Amino acid sequence: MPLIDPIIIFVVTGMVSMSGALCAGAINKLSDEDKPEFASTREGMTKIVLAGNLAAVAFIFAAAYGFSHLDWWIPLICMFITFPVFHFIVVQQMLGNIKGLVIMSVLSLASLPVLYLYW
Repeated sequence: MPLIDPIIIFVVTGMVSMSGALCAGAINKLSDEDKPEFASTREGMTKIVLAGNLAAVAFIFAAAYGFSHLDWWIPLICMFITFPVFHFIVVQQMLGNIKGLVIMSVLSLASLPVLYLYW
C-alpha cells in the first residue's frame, strides 16, 4: 500500500466531507420558494438530509483521524478556518449548493474507505 502523508489524507477528506454537510444545511435552510424542484418534496428533502448526515459522519471520522495522527492544532485550525473558507469561496461560488452536495457527498463517501485503510 503506498504511503500518503496523514496531513494530505486529513485535509482532502475533511474538506470534502465538511463541504458536503454545509451544502446540505444550506439547501435545508432555503425557503420553500427558493428550493429547487427536487428539494421541494418530502422525499427529496429526506435524501438531502441523509446525504448531509453521511457527510457529517465522514467529517467526524476525518476529524478523529486528524487528531490522532497530527498535532492537535492542525486539525483544529483546519476545522474552524480552512475547511469553511474552502467551502464558501470555492465550492459554493463555483458549484452552487445542489451540485456541491452531489459531488462532495460522493467524494465524502469515497473518503471513508481511505480513512479506514490508512488509520
